[in-house]
Amino acid sequence: MSVPGPRLSGPGPHLSLPGLRALAALPLVMLTVLAVGCAPSGEDEPGLAPGDTIKAAQQQLTDTCLTRKGLTPPRGDRPPSAAEQQRVTRALFGTGRTELALTLPTGHSVRAHTDGCLASAQRTLYGDQRRWFRVSTVVNNLKPEAAFRDQPLTEIRSRHRTDLAEWRRLRTRALINAKAHLQSESRRAAAR
Repeated sequence: MSVPGPRLSGPGPHLSLPGLRALAALPLVMLTVLAVGCAPSGEDEPGLAPGDTIKAAQQQLTDTCLTRKGLTPPRGDRPPSAAEQQRVTRALFGTGRTELALTLPTGHSVRAHTDGCLASAQRTLYGDQRRWFRVSTVVNNLKPEAAFRDQPLTEIRSRHRTDLAEWRRLRTRALINAKAHLQSESRRAAAR
Protein backbone atom coordinates (compact mmCIF):
# COMPACT_ATOMS: atom_id res chain seq x y z
CA MET A 1 0.00 0.00 0.00
CA SER A 2 1.28 3.43 -0.90
CA VAL A 3 1.32 6.05 1.84
CA PRO A 4 0.66 9.65 0.76
CA GLY A 5 3.29 12.19 1.69
CA PRO A 6 6.65 13.39 0.55
CA ARG A 7 8.20 10.95 -1.89
CA LEU A 8 11.76 10.42 -3.00
CA SER A 9 12.19 8.49 -6.21
CA GLY A 10 14.62 8.14 -9.02
CA PRO A 11 17.34 5.81 -10.19
CA GLY A 12 17.84 2.79 -8.00
CA PRO A 13 15.36 1.54 -5.45
CA HIS A 14 12.29 3.66 -4.76
CA LEU A 15 12.48 5.24 -1.35
CA SER A 16 9.54 6.64 0.58
CA LEU A 17 10.15 9.26 3.25
CA PRO A 18 8.46 7.82 6.36
CA GLY A 19 7.10 11.17 7.55
CA LEU A 20 4.35 9.67 9.64
CA ARG A 21 6.78 7.40 11.46
CA ALA A 22 9.09 10.34 12.09
CA LEU A 23 6.21 12.34 13.52
CA ALA A 24 5.06 9.36 15.57
CA ALA A 25 8.57 8.95 17.02
CA LEU A 26 8.65 12.52 18.30
CA PRO A 27 5.59 12.64 20.59
CA LEU A 28 7.27 12.13 23.94
CA VAL A 29 10.10 14.46 23.04
CA MET A 30 7.71 17.03 21.62
CA LEU A 31 5.37 16.84 24.60
CA THR A 32 8.35 17.49 26.84
CA VAL A 33 9.53 20.29 24.57
CA LEU A 34 6.07 21.81 24.55
CA ALA A 35 5.68 21.55 28.30
CA VAL A 36 9.10 23.03 28.99
CA GLY A 37 9.22 25.38 26.00
CA CYS A 38 5.83 26.94 26.63
CA ALA A 39 6.42 27.62 30.28
CA PRO A 40 7.14 31.25 31.11
CA SER A 41 10.86 31.73 31.35
CA GLY A 42 13.04 34.30 32.98
CA GLU A 43 15.24 36.44 30.80
CA ASP A 44 18.35 34.54 31.90
CA GLU A 45 16.97 31.12 30.99
CA PRO A 46 17.90 29.81 27.57
CA GLY A 47 14.98 29.07 25.24
CA LEU A 48 14.53 26.19 22.88
CA ALA A 49 16.96 25.83 20.03
CA PRO A 50 15.52 27.43 16.87
CA GLY A 51 14.91 24.08 15.17
CA ASP A 52 13.16 22.71 18.25
CA THR A 53 10.98 25.81 18.49
CA ILE A 54 9.88 25.41 14.87
CA LYS A 55 9.27 21.67 15.34
CA ALA A 56 7.21 22.29 18.49
CA ALA A 57 5.02 24.86 16.72
CA GLN A 58 4.67 22.63 13.66
CA GLN A 59 3.63 19.74 15.92
CA GLN A 60 0.99 21.89 17.64
CA LEU A 61 -0.31 23.18 14.31
CA THR A 62 -0.59 19.71 12.77
CA ASP A 63 -2.18 18.29 15.94
CA THR A 64 -4.77 21.08 15.95
CA CYS A 65 -5.51 20.51 12.27
CA LEU A 66 -5.93 16.75 12.74
CA THR A 67 -8.14 17.27 15.79
CA ARG A 68 -10.35 19.69 13.83
CA LYS A 69 -10.80 16.92 11.27
CA GLY A 70 -11.95 14.56 14.03
CA LEU A 71 -8.71 12.56 14.04
CA THR A 72 -6.34 11.66 16.85
CA PRO A 73 -2.78 12.92 16.30
CA PRO A 74 -0.28 10.05 16.06
CA ARG A 75 1.27 9.22 19.40
CA GLY A 76 3.20 6.31 20.82
CA ASP A 77 0.59 5.58 23.55
CA ARG A 78 -1.59 3.25 21.54
CA PRO A 79 -1.08 2.26 17.94
CA PRO A 80 -4.06 3.22 15.77
CA SER A 81 -5.87 0.70 13.61
CA ALA A 82 -4.64 0.44 10.03
CA ALA A 83 -7.73 2.29 8.78
CA GLU A 84 -7.27 5.09 11.33
CA GLN A 85 -3.57 5.35 10.52
CA GLN A 86 -4.41 5.72 6.82
CA ARG A 87 -6.97 8.47 7.57
CA VAL A 88 -4.43 10.31 9.74
CA THR A 89 -1.71 9.90 7.09
CA ARG A 90 -3.96 11.29 4.35
CA ALA A 91 -5.06 14.23 6.51
CA LEU A 92 -1.48 14.93 7.59
CA PHE A 93 0.25 14.70 4.20
CA GLY A 94 -2.59 15.36 1.75
CA THR A 95 -4.05 13.29 -1.03
CA GLY A 96 -4.37 13.12 -4.78
CA ARG A 97 -1.79 14.27 -7.27
CA THR A 98 1.36 15.71 -5.68
CA GLU A 99 1.45 19.42 -6.44
CA LEU A 100 5.07 20.06 -5.46
CA ALA A 101 7.96 18.28 -7.15
CA LEU A 102 11.66 18.85 -7.56
CA THR A 103 14.20 16.71 -9.37
CA LEU A 104 17.60 16.87 -7.69
CA PRO A 105 20.97 16.82 -9.49
CA THR A 106 21.33 13.22 -8.28
CA GLY A 107 18.33 12.28 -10.45
CA HIS A 108 16.01 11.65 -7.50
CA SER A 109 12.65 13.40 -7.42
CA VAL A 110 11.02 14.68 -4.24
CA ARG A 111 7.28 15.30 -4.18
CA ALA A 112 4.80 16.67 -1.65
CA HIS A 113 1.16 17.69 -1.36
CA THR A 114 -0.20 21.14 -0.61
CA ASP A 115 -3.50 20.08 0.95
CA GLY A 116 -2.59 18.28 4.20
CA CYS A 117 -2.18 19.47 7.78
CA LEU A 118 1.61 19.51 7.38
CA ALA A 119 1.32 21.78 4.33
CA SER A 120 -0.98 24.09 6.28
CA ALA A 121 1.50 24.24 9.17
CA GLN A 122 4.34 25.01 6.76
CA ARG A 123 2.33 27.86 5.18
CA THR A 124 1.62 29.25 8.65
CA LEU A 125 5.26 29.08 9.72
CA TYR A 126 7.22 29.76 6.52
CA GLY A 127 4.66 31.88 4.68
CA ASP A 128 5.30 30.23 1.32
CA GLN A 129 5.11 26.45 1.32
CA ARG A 130 6.18 26.12 -2.33
CA ARG A 131 9.31 28.18 -1.81
CA TRP A 132 10.08 26.40 1.47
CA PHE A 133 9.66 23.01 -0.20
CA ARG A 134 12.07 23.95 -2.98
CA VAL A 135 14.86 25.51 -0.93
CA SER A 136 14.65 23.04 1.96
CA THR A 137 14.79 20.12 -0.48
CA VAL A 138 17.86 21.60 -2.17
CA VAL A 139 19.60 22.48 1.11
CA ASN A 140 18.79 19.12 2.72
CA ASN A 141 20.40 17.36 -0.25
CA LEU A 142 23.68 19.26 -0.57
CA LYS A 143 25.77 16.38 0.85
CA PRO A 144 24.25 13.78 -1.51
CA GLU A 145 24.82 16.20 -4.40
CA ALA A 146 28.47 16.64 -3.41
CA ALA A 147 28.91 12.86 -3.25
CA PHE A 148 27.11 12.39 -6.57
CA ARG A 149 29.24 15.04 -8.30
CA ASP A 150 32.37 13.94 -6.43
CA GLN A 151 33.01 17.56 -5.42
CA PRO A 152 33.74 19.16 -2.06
CA LEU A 153 30.69 20.21 -0.07
CA THR A 154 32.06 23.77 0.10
CA GLU A 155 31.94 23.96 -3.69
CA ILE A 156 28.35 22.68 -3.76
CA ARG A 157 27.34 25.11 -1.00
CA SER A 158 28.90 27.96 -2.99
CA ARG A 159 26.92 26.89 -6.06
CA HIS A 160 23.71 27.05 -3.98
CA ARG A 161 24.43 30.21 -1.97
CA THR A 162 21.17 31.85 -3.17
CA ASP A 163 19.18 28.80 -2.00
CA LEU A 164 21.03 28.83 1.33
CA ALA A 165 20.27 32.53 1.82
CA GLU A 166 16.58 31.95 1.04
CA TRP A 167 16.54 28.94 3.37
CA ARG A 168 17.95 31.10 6.20
CA ARG A 169 15.42 33.87 5.47
CA LEU A 170 12.48 31.45 5.54
CA ARG A 171 13.80 29.74 8.70
CA THR A 172 14.05 33.15 10.41
CA ARG A 173 10.46 33.88 9.45
CA ALA A 174 9.37 30.44 10.68
CA LEU A 175 11.16 30.96 13.99
CA ILE A 176 9.39 34.29 14.55
CA ASN A 177 6.02 32.75 13.65
CA ALA A 178 6.71 29.65 15.77
CA LYS A 179 7.57 31.70 18.85
CA ALA A 180 4.43 33.80 18.40
CA HIS A 181 2.31 30.67 17.98
CA LEU A 182 3.78 28.91 21.02
CA GLN A 183 3.37 32.01 23.19
CA SER A 184 -0.23 32.39 22.03
CA GLU A 185 -0.95 28.71 22.79
CA SER A 186 0.75 29.03 26.18
CA ARG A 187 -1.43 32.04 27.07
CA ARG A 188 -4.54 30.22 25.82
CA ALA A 189 -3.69 27.15 27.93
CA ALA A 190 -3.04 29.31 31.01
CA ALA A 191 -6.41 31.01 30.58
CA ARG A 192 -8.29 27.67 30.65
